[in-house]
Amino acid sequence: MDFRFTEDQLTLAEGVRDYLEGTHGPEVLRRLDEQGARDPAIWQGLVEMGLPGLMVPEEQGGLGLGLVEAAMIAVECGRACLAEPLVDVAFVMAPWLAAKGETGSLAAIVAGEERPLPVHAINPWVADGEGEALRSVDPLRQLAVVPAKVSDDPHLLDLGALMSAAQLVGLADAMLVQATEYAKVRTQFGQPIGAFQAIKHQLASCAVAIEFAKPVLWRAAKALNDGVESAPVHVSHTKLAATDAAFLTAETAIQVHGAMGYTYEVDLHFWMKRTWALGGAWGDRAFHVARIDRAVIGDADREPTLAIGPDHTFA
Repeated sequence: MDFRFTEDQLTLAEGVRDYLEGTHGPEVLRRLDEQGARDPAIWQGLVEMGLPGLMVPEEQGGLGLGLVEAAMIAVECGRACLAEPLVDVAFVMAPWLAAKGETGSLAAIVAGEERPLPVHAINPWVADGEGEALRSVDPLRQLAVVPAKVSDDPHLLDLGALMSAAQLVGLADAMLVQATEYAKVRTQFGQPIGAFQAIKHQLASCAVAIEFAKPVLWRAAKALNDGVESAPVHVSHTKLAATDAAFLTAETAIQVHGAMGYTYEVDLHFWMKRTWALGGAWGDRAFHVARIDRAVIGDADREPTLAIGPDHTFA
């Protein structure tokens, strides 16, 4: 069994990463923070790359790709701390609408003319929605009060949780790079602080947590894409693993910066605040732990539904 990405998948992800690195750096985040969090030119650039149509079927003008490719791009969106709601529109709503057979708006999504946003009962807010505004810990998220009509569709929840996890992996990667680079130039006692074992060990722990979260993410994306019965459990697993990795990396990066990461003067705070925001989105820790517990251990009303152990890993 070959778990490696194809050359096309890697080329796609690298292309998006290169594009976002060139158009959505920290200076852009600061400009957006000061000027209203949105720039139509950024969205148009994403449309010209074809990203809103990534998961739209080819007959509706999209690329017809799957959740694994979408998760790879969502990681890059997290890495860039992308302000635009591309992930919610293209990787959550588009596949959900397609799965329900509601294809009427898909062509408009591909063209960037419509940006439907997911509204689910598990979230007490709409990300990037219009209406009564809510204050977010993340200055680049435009939250609004949940409208009266919301969905409780478990498939929508799984799509949202999966893509939040993917962004958290990208956020963690970016924060680890920022902390590592700072440790190379910040000196103490006549040498870079990165030379001290205490710093090395902390950063290494972050790297391990991130690398352990990645295969969990890819498994969940593949399982959900293929309609595997146990997919919701894998989604909960990746949400927990990605959140833990991102929170650990955020805390460590702050410590490496001598707590300056909390301040506006340090770019890190944008990634840190996005991590806090996504950590509680699409189900908090208690919710996802409970889903895994029910599947693996069972409860008073049901037997466990997911067999665990080496004999079942690739079942």
